[in-house]
Amino acid sequence: MTRSSAHSTLLVLPVILASTLLVASSSEQRFRRTTQDIFRTGIDVVQMSATVVDVDGRLVGDLQREDFEVFEDGERQTVTDFTRDRVPLSVGVVLDVSQSMYGQRIDDARLALDRFLADLLDPDDEVFVIVFNHTPRVEVGWTLGPRQLRNRLDNIRPSGGTSIYDAMMEAVPLFDVRHHQRAAVVLISDGSDTGSHANVRDVRRLLRRSDAFVYAIAIDAPDTRPINDRVNPHALREMTTESGGYTEVVHDSPELEPATRRIAEELNHQYTLSYVSSRPADGSYRSIRVRIVAHDHRVRTRRGYVAEPRRQR
Repeated sequence: MTRSSAHSTLLVLPVILASTLLVASSSEQRFRRTTQDIFRTGIDVVQMSATVVDVDGRLVGDLQREDFEVFEDGERQTVTDFTRDRVPLSVGVVLDVSQSMYGQRIDDARLALDRFLADLLDPDDEVFVIVFNHTPRVEVGWTLGPRQLRNRLDNIRPSGGTSIYDAMMEAVPLFDVRHHQRAAVVLISDGSDTGSHANVRDVRRLLRRSDAFVYAIAIDAPDTRPINDRVNPHALREMTTESGGYTEVVHDSPELEPATRRIAEELNHQYTLSYVSSRPADGSYRSIRVRIVAHDHRVRTRRGYVAEPRRQR
């Protein structure tokens, strides 16, 4: 997998930990009931998705519950639920349709997203699409069955400026009403933010209250655009790294298709874990660290969460 640190067109996606473990379907159903309670009533059980890679960066999908250690603010926690099965996913696509995406770039983005949604996700997943230039808008609301979105972006014509942070501020709250326990955002852009009212710190604060993985794909094409108009990978990494996702820089829009394929491969091979915090929910921020016992594997998951008190029904 190639990840550059140069400027580039970006694609971000929110996502969590999952893969293939529990044998009995009753265990899987119990896990789903638990996470549905989380979505509706606030923090009780803390759920995470985790991506595990070996020293060569290859995905690892055969670990067991006892291979994981979870720490909250440095204190060891007991993992109460665990699966490496592919758990259904709620995905938000956030696509730059500013003037700089006109022509080949938007054509390549449409093709990459059509393949990502129709061929690489599962029919039981759900998806929404936000497009943005100087203003974000929900192009497609939550839709069960990603294949239904094939060709839905064909009539979009790029124009205007770039408001990445406003688009993310619009996208993240939509996960509050999702149906699945795992969540991910995929952001694609080719420029720096030129028109948002929000800033990257606002987006980071919002993501701390979300369990969505965020992925960004940035296009760093060899053109003559001013340096302050080109994509800012550093700002994107500020959003993606803390969530457990990553930013990938590509050098031209034809590379969007393999980049989205790598994201899908990761989402299809995650682990999902949960634990009950040993401390009462008090609105504070709690750090999370996950490590693999007796291996040199690396784990990516969200770095923390805000312990919201349980809401009354």
